[in-house]
Amino acid sequence: MKIISNSDGELLNYLIENSNISHKNIKKYLKNGLIYVDGVRTTKYNYPLKKNSIINIETKKNNSGSLPFEILYEDDNIIVVDKPSGLLSIATSKEKEETCYHLVREYLKSKNKNAKVFIIHRLDKDTSGVLMLAKNEYTKNIFQKNWDEYVKERSYIAIVHGKMEKREGKLTYFLKETTTNLVYISKNKDGKKAITNYKVLKENDNYSKLYITIETGRKNQIRVSMSHINHPILGDKKYGEDKEKRLFLHANRLEIFNPIEKKKMVFNSKIPNEFNSKIK
Repeated sequence: MKIISNSDGELLNYLIENSNISHKNIKKYLKNGLIYVDGVRTTKYNYPLKKNSIINIETKKNNSGSLPFEILYEDDNIIVVDKPSGLLSIATSKEKEETCYHLVREYLKSKNKNAKVFIIHRLDKDTSGVLMLAKNEYTKNIFQKNWDEYVKERSYIAIVHGKMEKREGKLTYFLKETTTNLVYISKNKDGKKAITNYKVLKENDNYSKLYITIETGRKNQIRVSMSHINHPILGDKKYGEDKEKRLFLHANRLEIFNPIEKKKMVFNSKIPNEFNSKIK
């Protein structure tokens, strides 16, 4: 179900007043992560709406045997999903259940009560796109032990502020982290090496759309690197100053060599529609 808001307001109150869905069902959809506002998944009753916000409610996916996001691939050993923006990959000390890991685990357990799931790699909470998980510990250990060897390409689409001086480039920095989980570039080059490649796909007077590949998988590396060259990613409240509802960073492609299947595998995620609203 799609609803376009005709005024500012808060999500729950707006839906109660402007839809035929019961108060009880709206809360249920929110709890199960089935409501998206302008492409961002939310579980908050007071999520702020603006006039012309697009509200999508996945009313057909409200049972325990389904996921509120797309499964890109699944076999006996791995499951690859299209993680929405606003959803943690795995639990933190503050949040245990509203995570991709938890939702995938519950989905698998609905089919097999003994099912397990393991995180292989992560995406930032506000980054959307391709995320791969293991369905057994053996698979997790194989991939994690030689992740850099088995990953052939991890690419992203990003919208950044401003026009790039160079149409393409390689950014190499050394990253460290503060006690408050803020990643920064070490001037002494004593942190973890992070290599980020970018290429301009499109641009206008305000923004540039970039195709980004990473040679290392450091925490927040794309966001920190782009902010450092004064082209922060649109919607980045952590390393920039922005009021956008979502981070405009999307993991659109993961290419791996699967050592269990002994073959190359490629997983793709469509670029969210809201990216095209910034640069057509």
